[in-house]
Amino acid sequence: MQSSFCDTGDAAHRAEYVDVGDSSSVEQLFAKIRSSSALPLSIVVNCAGILARSLLVDSTDEHFDEIMRVHLKGTFLVTRAASREMIRVGKELPEGGAAIVNLASLAAKSGWFAYGAYAAAKAGVVTLTKTAAQELATHGIRVNAVLPGWTETAMTEPLTEEIKAKVLSMTALKRAAQPKEVAEAVKFLCSPATSSYVTGVALEITGGFNM
Repeated sequence: MQSSFCDTGDAAHRAEYVDVGDSSSVEQLFAKIRSSSALPLSIVVNCAGILARSLLVDSTDEHFDEIMRVHLKGTFLVTRAASREMIRVGKELPEGGAAIVNLASLAAKSGWFAYGAYAAAKAGVVTLTKTAAQELATHGIRVNAVLPGWTETAMTEPLTEEIKAKVLSMTALKRAAQPKEVAEAVKFLCSPATSSYVTGVALEITGGFNM
């Protein structure tokens, strides 16, 4: 998406361009949200991501830095901006408080052959999530992470059939997750009606991977 605004065809929804790895771009996004929304910001989901294969011995500095920039720095910058805005509005937050949900990966726990930078970045997302949960709880802000296993998305589609078969052989349900199944877990963590006492959690959505 090259333009700063994307018309979704729905007056209730809009899409804005943001470079999650650039603090000024992130701050501009939240300034737009503040000026255009009549309601206080109460839900943020960090789900920007990229995927690139590289063995540790072959990885370049640029490869490692870009993976970290999008996944870990991006999550940090958006979480920081979101929490500042949520703290600013304070008592105007809805009953049950606010929620930040970060998309990590099961690779954060197990590592991933030839995707070391990705796994390391996602592990950082998990520990950042837990730290943010500790710091923001007194402000009524819950922070959780979701750790999906194999999920059928455009990002995972290019992976080899050999890799896919190996992962599925280790998955109890013998199939990949659909994006909607991961989204439902995110929805659960966003809603104070269902998860008002849940914070600092790294929720695995894996179909029983490697149990």
